[in-house]
This record gives sequence, structure tokens and C-alpha cells, in this order.
Amino acid sequence: MQTYRTNSPQAAARLVAMALVADGQYAMSELQALARLDAPRQLGLSAEAFQAVIQRFCQDLLQASGGVWTGVVDDATRAQLMAEVTDPALQDQIVQQCEALMLADGHLAGGEIALIDAFSARWRRPVRL
Repeated sequence: MQTYRTNSPQAAARLVAMALVADGQYAMSELQALARLDAPRQLGLSAEAFQAVIQRFCQDLLQASGGVWTGVVDDATRAQLMAEVTDPALQDQIVQQCEALMLADGHLAGGEIALIDAFSARWRRPVRL
């Protein structure tokens, strides 16, 4: 898995990407929610750079799963990626973006619930869903 500098825009964007694929796929409504939030700019990235982080994350997931797409991130990897963001304000921003995109399709999948629970536990952030 690609490593990013702590608290970098790329590290933050990858966590949003993790939420995007937490249910195994991403829906147009989720992409529209990110656009409404202007998520790339809020994280300090261009739309193209944000998309590149999402694509790289998906490629890393595919490689880690032996070429079988599941969209699932194991607990150890999730913890490793979350450890790359230590700034509480950035953590709050990530959680807000993730909550918005998770709610965008009108359904909370098990993987999405597991991710938001992990954010809450590791970062000591309240869940607002």
C-alpha cells in the first residue's frame, strides 16, 4: 500500500476513498456528494489529484486481494492508513466528508458502518450518522 506523509492531502483523500468503496462499489450519488462538498479542494487537492488517489487506492486493494475486487480493507491496514492522519481538525473534516458520502445513497452498508466505527474508536470522534 502506498504511504503518504502524515496529515498530507493524499493521506486524507485516501481515507475518503476508503469510505467511497467501503460497500464494495461507489455510486453516482456518492460522487455527487463529494462534488457538492468540494471535497478535493477542502483537502487541498485538485479534482485530478483526488481522482488519482482514489485510483491508486483501488489498485492497491486489488493487488492486496490477489486481483479479486472486494473493496474490503482489513483492520490492520485500516489502522495503518488512519495513523497517517493525526491532526484533529483534519480528522473531523474526513469524518464529515465520509458521513456525507455514506449517507448519499440512502443505505449504510456493513463496511461503511465498520469504517465509521473505526474512525470513532481510533480518533475519539463522535459518530453523527
